[in-house]
Parts: sequence; structure tokens; C-alpha cells
Amino acid sequence: MEQQIQFHLGGSYYEACNCDAICPCRRINDVPGGDSTYGQCDFLLNWNVQAGQYGDTDISGVPVCMVGRYLDAEDGSPWTVVIYIGHNATDAQFEALSRIFLGRAGGNLHFTGNITNVLAVKRAKIEFSHTDGAEFVHVETFATAKVDRVVDFDGTVSCGIPGHDMPGKESCSSLSVDEPGLAFSYRERCGFATRFSYEN
Repeated sequence: MEQQIQFHLGGSYYEACNCDAICPCRRINDVPGGDSTYGQCDFLLNWNVQAGQYGDTDISGVPVCMVGRYLDAEDGSPWTVVIYIGHNATDAQFEALSRIFLGRAGGNLHFTGNITNVLAVKRAKIEFSHTDGAEFVHVETFATAKVDRVVDFDGTVSCGIPGHDMPGKESCSSLSVDEPGLAFSYRERCGFATRFSYEN
């Protein structure tokens, strides 16, 4: 059995998908969510890795983005994804972050258990801002998302991807992806921003 390399990483997080806000997948006031609004989830996830270590490799300062799709009706709702790792990543950082976000390094990234079909893992220039209420991410010609407006809600909203211990802020966001086998575009759908902390 392969020995897992110890890692930890944390920072800020922003996502957008094609559900209506507030996303029905979220946990609202600690009540678990359910299926997506339209039975198919098209999504973009963006992590700003502000601090992190994978064994001897410092992975701080390298952003990661994942785009993908799943169908509620498919058994286990398997994800088809493309992962982008910041173009500034060294080979060691690229390998480390690839392993972490594909779920091959273990840890508390429970969503990686849904990843079934990986179309690509590649370097890309990821431009982003996680400024509260004005989040955006732009990945070359491949993917983009931005907050259109914040959703006012008196309560707590959390998402399983950054972790339900990290409640955050819901938004209406627009997103688009242009990848072979994975292309979509939406306006005024849902978004979510918070912090994240992963480790094994």
C-alpha cells in the first residue's frame, strides 16, 4: 500500500454552479441539502491556496480551479472534471496539487470521491479575486465566473466542498466553461464564498 505524504493547505474559496440561489445542495441553518435545481450540476470551483505544504514541497500561492458536471440521476452522481493549476506552479507543486485535488493524497477533501472522469489536469493562468461580495475567477479562454449580486439571508449557509464547518456567503453568479466535452454558460445562478482548510 502506498504511503501517503502528509499535507495541509488553506485559504479562500469561491464557487459557482447552474443551480438557483440559494443552492439546494447547501446546508441551510444546519439542515442538509438535496438534489440540484435542474437535475444536472454544471460547476466551477476555485481555491486560493494562501498557505500549504505537501511533504517537503511548499504549495503556497498556487491557485487551483476545477470545472465539471454531474447528473443527480446517475448512481453516485459521478463527476466529470477538468482541473487547472496555476501556471506559476513548479513541477513539484503541480504534482502535489494534482494528487491532492484528485483525491490521491487522502485527507478531508471528501468531494474527490465523486470524481470519476478526469478530462484533463493542466497548467493555466488563473486570475481571480476573492474580495467579499465581488468574487471572480478567469481561467484563460477556458472558464470564468463572477458574482452578480450577494444574496441576503438571515442564517447560515454551508457547502460540503470547503466543509460545513466553514459557513459562507451565497451569491447570484454567472459562469461559463468552454472545454471539449464540457461546455456551458449561465447567468444569475448560484455562487458561494468562504474559507477552506484541508489536511490528511
